Amino acid sequence: MRRPRFLPDNFMLILLAMLLLASVLPVRGVYAGYATTVTNLAIALLFFLHGAKLSLQAIVKGMGHWRLHSLVFACTFLLFPLLTYALKPVLLPLLGPELFRGMLYLSALPSTVQSSIAFTSIARGNIPAAICSAATSSLMGIFITPLLVLLMLGQSAQSLPFGDAVLKIMLQLLLPFVLGQLARRWIGAWVDRNKAWLKHVDQTSIYLVVYTAFSSAVVEGLWSQLPLQQILALAVACCVLLALVLGTTWWLGRRLGFDLPDRITILFCGSKKSLATGVPMAQVLFVGGAMGTLLLPIMLFHQIQLLVCAVLSKRFADRPEEPLA
Repeated sequence: MRRPRFLPDNFMLILLAMLLLASVLPVRGVYAGYATTVTNLAIALLFFLHGAKLSLQAIVKGMGHWRLHSLVFACTFLLFPLLTYALKPVLLPLLGPELFRGMLYLSALPSTVQSSIAFTSIARGNIPAAICSAATSSLMGIFITPLLVLLMLGQSAQSLPFGDAVLKIMLQLLLPFVLGQLARRWIGAWVDRNKAWLKHVDQTSIYLVVYTAFSSAVVEGLWSQLPLQQILALAVACCVLLALVLGTTWWLGRRLGFDLPDRITILFCGSKKSLATGVPMAQVLFVGGAMGTLLLPIMLFHQIQLLVCAVLSKRFADRPEEPLA
């Protein structure tokens, strides 16, 4: 039997299971230190594999469409933070300061890679440009996201200057990525052949980060501090933010004269936020802080964006072969 569309995918179901496990059996004491070490190693492996999987040819192929890429980056790294700040008078009293910090962190993250390209492909958009925009956004996020986090969250992110924060990101995330790129010469073909099961390595690292982060938050009393109405309010806030971004990216694409395939690429690449990058990056940026409430917005937004974009991509795919201007 086919899975009903309204149900989350296996990835999200396992993430929910990690939340439940952390709520019932959180890792504590000395074992929390061991779990953190294993999680850091898993994150390094995650970015090593991202480097080994990414083809430079794919980036070069779509690099020439600079107007499209500039708009996607502006939507990802400027539009999201500006909208979140514009909604602050509503979101802060509705969600509380901790969940609002999570919304600010969400707004600073880069775009997704896999789902942006997949939805653009289904919708018959500009696929080479989507590959270039999504991959470059993910790379640029290693530098831009810490800057935005420090600008928006200030000392609540960490009492680190920008240079130290970027250095930590480079050592824990970028260095494994570069090593993966260098190793692609020898292992690239093997990685390409085994993408189907290697994605489980990626996902496992995210499961570990979520489990350790929420274990720490549960030990500190997360669920006693977070009533159901706040979680429901967070879901509404994520829906509103996504709707505003989708509407704005589509309007900008039309206003600036892009054709339909390019507008589709802008829509799907400019409206996404990466859970795969956001979770491990939080582990690096917010060392020593409670990350449970910080990660809830990106986890919820991730699932909502997948459901909404799945519907949109199907509607675009069903259009006539001759694109309508």
